[in-house]
Amino acid sequence: MFEYISERFGQIFDKLRYGGKLSEDNIREGLRDVRRALLEADVNVQVVRDFLAKVETKAVGEAVLNGVQPGQQVVQIVHDELIALMGEGQATIAFAAKGPTVILMAGLQGSGKTTTCGKLARLLKEQGRKPLLVAADLQRPAAIEQLKILGGQLGVPVFHQTGLKPADLCAQALVAADVQACDVVILDTAGRLHVDDELMSEVADIHKRTSPHQTFLVVDAMTGQDAVTSAKAFDERLPLDGVIVTKLDGDARGGAIVSLRAVTGKPIKFVGVGEKLDALQPFHPDRYARRILGMGDILSFVEKAQSAVDEKKAKELEERVLKNKFDLQDFQSQLQAIMKMGSLKDLLGLIPGVGAKFAGLQIDETIFRKYSSIIGSMTKGERQRPDLIDMSRRRRIAHGSGTSTNDVQALLKHFDAMKKMMGKFGDIQDMAKKLPGEGQLTPEQLANPQAFMPNPNRLFAKREDKDALKRYREERKKKKLAAKKSKR
Repeated sequence: MFEYISERFGQIFDKLRYGGKLSEDNIREGLRDVRRALLEADVNVQVVRDFLAKVETKAVGEAVLNGVQPGQQVVQIVHDELIALMGEGQATIAFAAKGPTVILMAGLQGSGKTTTCGKLARLLKEQGRKPLLVAADLQRPAAIEQLKILGGQLGVPVFHQTGLKPADLCAQALVAADVQACDVVILDTAGRLHVDDELMSEVADIHKRTSPHQTFLVVDAMTGQDAVTSAKAFDERLPLDGVIVTKLDGDARGGAIVSLRAVTGKPIKFVGVGEKLDALQPFHPDRYARRILGMGDILSFVEKAQSAVDEKKAKELEERVLKNKFDLQDFQSQLQAIMKMGSLKDLLGLIPGVGAKFAGLQIDETIFRKYSSIIGSMTKGERQRPDLIDMSRRRRIAHGSGTSTNDVQALLKHFDAMKKMMGKFGDIQDMAKKLPGEGQLTPEQLANPQAFMPNPNRLFAKREDKDALKRYREERKKKKLAAKKSKR
């Protein structure tokens, strides 16, 4: 989503290479490009004016710090103002001290409100809460069934009764929550194609009957400034506590998320970054400011890695790598962890200084699923000893995984290269253990370090003498000849 605006900001700040003080003229010249970039990203016009006025006031006459380029200093000022624009600090949910916490979800039809209810229920369940989903959207026939399906996937109860008005239904849901010992009630209310009196009256009636602790507005980032306009209309009729922005994984230009807080005065609580139920994240203004400016988001990258990789399994894998026992089963586990972290292109965008360089790169991520499927078609013995896989086994594996023998061969080739590389890590660690500790080097060793360094050949061969190394190379040569014959 921020690919376009990040690229534009990168081009702008590359031009700022002036020295001395940041004068009024060169600041205005740079900010003209910033203004154009924000407007092209569909940021509200008045928001852009106010934002640039604040940046200019802070930047003009600012003395350049020692060791810091003027362009970098402007980036820092823009970064700080972006955070202030989108809301400082992380907005959290205020839970009720006694009884169930009631969360009312409002929004226009098509904004992803029902799916967001399911995502929020999953997030709260992971935090140890017991949520209850309430199907109060009686305008869209499929909404009730959709919520029931989501509840079934999550193991979360869904409340619905026929013949009741939405406000009466929500009031009955609060009673059911007490009976079922649920501590959070999520009300999925009806939406419309546009804001009208009927919609507002219905939502206002539900709000009056249930007295929700939190009222969230769900908006679609793909609608750009229409999302800001609808948020402003809802805010005039409902006491909103925050906004949830969906479809940030789409091709929107990012203007809505920059404008929302400034126009409505309400914090962005969560953002939807995908269609899956685990694709709802708390909104961190500082992290998104860094992403908009092309500075990456290493904290989000680390959190994704931690959620995808089990710490105990990671430790076991490290030990297997050091002992040169890395096999295809371990390789498959790593592929699945990468797929669990999400799009590889998105992950590259979170790494500082990397995202912009690979902005136009097309990455074929189907290779991960293909390789995982191929390994899944192997026997346990084949995963542990890939050298057993001859042509007949390749045909069987390819047939079982729906791939070709060339795909199987490519996987084995990549795995062999990876295993060799990982084997060197273990050898380097062994070499490090043999090195003298700090302060233990004699003057003679300092003068001739090669005298106590291990034989470089052993890093790769893992043999104790020259004869064994020779036999090892002959065996490898025989294996290669046998592999060529089997191909023929």
